[in-house]
Amino acid sequence: FAGIIGPQTVIATQDRFIDVPYASGYLAQAVLCLVVILVLCLYRPAPPPPVEETKVKGRPLHVIFREPKVAIAVLVAVTSYAMMSLMMTAAPLAMIACGFGTGQAALGIQWHVIAMFGPSFFTGRLIQRFGAEPIAGIGLCLLVLAGITALLGITLAHFYIALIFLGLGWNFGFIGGTTMLANAQRPEERAKVQAANDFIVFVSVAIASLSSGALFSLVGWAAINWALIPLAVIVFGLLIASQVGRPQPGASAA
Repeated sequence: FAGIIGPQTVIATQDRFIDVPYASGYLAQAVLCLVVILVLCLYRPAPPPPVEETKVKGRPLHVIFREPKVAIAVLVAVTSYAMMSLMMTAAPLAMIACGFGTGQAALGIQWHVIAMFGPSFFTGRLIQRFGAEPIAGIGLCLLVLAGITALLGITLAHFYIALIFLGLGWNFGFIGGTTMLANAQRPEERAKVQAANDFIVFVSVAIASLSSGALFSLVGWAAINWALIPLAVIVFGLLIASQVGRPQPGASAA
């Protein structure tokens, strides 16, 4: 719903009430935030389940993150999220620079956000059936397709298709990577490993998002996509390499 409401609000309010570029959109966003605050004030969460106390603290983080299965899971999650953020933030700027309107750019983001979160209705089932690593690998391949599509042309269709591939790639890559991380942890280590992973991921996302506009101005839309493709390919190769020789579930020990 947010993927539709947000862009459609921008389209409906752009430069309509205030004679300052984008001011009406920011005002409408503020109104939406107030509505959400009111909804959250009415929310009463269920009491959390009791937590069993344990004296086992687990291994230090620097030891845990040296494990290849943990390191590759974090790398997949970081790459999927940061590269998505970098390209997504630059895409509307590129569309405007190519002569398309704000409404057309907003529609591109709308389809991108739907592609990001829509597959979540079945991504978990795909992971249960095929495993987290194959789904994460598909996500990385979709990120590569997004970059290739963006490099093939600057028509509206190229932008929209690239953003849809980008959203799908984020969904499979990020959910696959975080599932890989969850499977690689011991129960007593989950809280601190997840916290460390979230810190690494969102610092990377913040850097990618904040640098996107500057990179677009300095090197252009094509260069951003050229940076995405080899990075996703390298991480995909590391993911494949991490699975070579890995014992399959149920296989007997040599």
